[in-house]
Formats: sequence, structure tokens, C-alpha cells
Amino acid sequence: MAMFDLSLDKLREYRPDVAAPADLVDFWRRSIEKARTEDLSASFTPIDNKLAVIDTYDVSYAGFGGAPVKGWLHVPAGATGPLPTVVQYHGYSGGRGFAHATTLWAQAGYAHFVMDTRGQGYSSGGLSGTPDASPYAGLNHTPGFMTAGITDPETYYYRRVFIDAVRALDAVRTSPLVDPDKIIVTGGSQGGGISIAAAGLAPLAGIELLGCAPDVPFLCHFQRALEITDKDPYGEIARYLKGFRHDVDAALTTLSYFDGVNLGRLATAPALFSVALMDPICPPSTVFAAYNHYGSEQKDIEVYHYNTHEGGQTYQDVAQLDWFAKIFGAAAAK
Repeated sequence: MAMFDLSLDKLREYRPDVAAPADLVDFWRRSIEKARTEDLSASFTPIDNKLAVIDTYDVSYAGFGGAPVKGWLHVPAGATGPLPTVVQYHGYSGGRGFAHATTLWAQAGYAHFVMDTRGQGYSSGGLSGTPDASPYAGLNHTPGFMTAGITDPETYYYRRVFIDAVRALDAVRTSPLVDPDKIIVTGGSQGGGISIAAAGLAPLAGIELLGCAPDVPFLCHFQRALEITDKDPYGEIARYLKGFRHDVDAALTTLSYFDGVNLGRLATAPALFSVALMDPICPPSTVFAAYNHYGSEQKDIEVYHYNTHEGGQTYQDVAQLDWFAKIFGAAAAK
């Protein structure tokens, strides 16, 4: 894959005018408040994860609409807490999977919460996942999740997912293993987009995060993505609008409520982004649009010049390990 987007110099200055809906904050504040009228019902059940150095808890809590959402909470074996905590959201089609599959941040000494993504998880396999039990899930859409309920922000699939993400923060903060004042959110691709959303919505929920680490984030600058890539998952939206031509304006209006550019503007936590300059799935200009508009001035971005959507992989793990240690260490020193 060749470099197909703007030059790096232009990307660093790329600040497109992505219009935010006038009621963006009210919409999300109302959505959070409505979700919080449901009993959180957070539970943490120890399980046998087959690992000697990590303890794992099977987590369930009430997400959007009170529907149960699953997750894993990993901690170093024998830990009693409270620990600095990394909350991780998964990429498109991924889920919490098997308990032994995703434990890096617990290996580093932190509490590590892995949120299931409703209706997804088929690429991860593992134990029972989190269905999308919403009545809106059956509305007209292309195969996949990108267009489910897309003509109205009230019914759009990612409203449910983003509220699940905020409720995940509510849930983990109830565990005695978690230090509620020392939480970083992270994730790759879709998980990066969700982490940006969580960072933007956390202040509306009265939650102060220490950091946000989106890796090659998806769900950013939808309009640009639809114009320069035909790769899925953005391609799902183009295919839907190819058929439902009359829904173009309604769909783009809905997407503006969920765009990482607009939600990232609301964030106050420091951030470490990453971008791959040959990425045809999350084009670099969409990532830089979110990064350049991100609300905190304390931010940096790792650039992988010759990579596609895999991004930095273990190189980014090293960058995040260093950055997390710095962020958590600074908080401990206060």
C-alpha cells in the first residue's frame, strides 16, 4: 500500500472544520443520565484463567438500556489493590474473548479491564459474549454494525456502545482492586475510537481520567473517510447510502454526534495517539483530524510511516508502557 493521503507536514496542520451538532453535549449528558437511572449491578467473580501470574474476574454490569455487558478484570496474582487501571476497548469484530488472551497491562502491574463490545466478538471467539439486545438492532442496515440505526442518533448502534464504555468506567471504579482516580482508557482501531469517546464523555459523567491512548483510531472524521477510502468498515456506510440515497443527510447528521473529532474536543485527559501513514482503513488524515482537535494540550502522536492498519503493534506497546508508567508515576507523586 502506497502513501495515499496528505504529506506528514500537512497532516500535522490538518484541522478540518467538522461541524458539531448544537445539542451534542446535551444529547450525551442526557444519554448518560438516562443510563444511570438503571442499577449498575456490577459484579466481579473470580475465575480460573489458567495463568499463574494473573488473577482474573468475570465482570458483568448494566450498560445502555440496562442490558448486561461483560468484561474481564485482570490484576497481578495476589493483588489486593487499589491499583492504577487501564480500561481497554476492542477493535471492530473483537470482544473480550478468552480470559488468558489480553493481559498485557496486568503483566505490567496494573489492573486491566477489558470491555466486551455488544453484538461483536466473533473474531475473538472465547466464552459467551454480550449481545446487542436493543430493539433498534433490527433497523435497516448493511451487514455489520456501522449503519445500524444510522438515521437517528437516538437509535444509532454506537450510542449504545459509547454508553457501555462510560458505564464500564462506572463499574470498574466500584472494585476495591481499582484506584478510581488513576484510570487510562485505550484501544486500537474501533477501540481507539471508543477510547476517544470515553475520554470526551468522562467529564460529562463527572469522571476524571488520567489519560487516553487511542491506537490507529477508527470512528473519526467520517466525511473524510467516506471520500478517500472504500475499505470496510467505512465501506459499510457507503454501501448503505448507495441504496438508501434519501438517507444521506440524516446519516451524516447522526454520525456527527459520534465523530471522534467532535467528542475528542470535549476531552481533558492527556493523550497518546498513534497513526500509520499507509493505513487504508483508518486514513491518516482522519486520525490527525481527531488528534489536532483533541481537547487537551498534553498530547503526542506516534507515527508509523510504512505501516498499514496494523500500526506499530509491539512498538506501540513499548510506547504505551513507557507513557502509562509516566502518567501513573506522576499521579502517584502528587
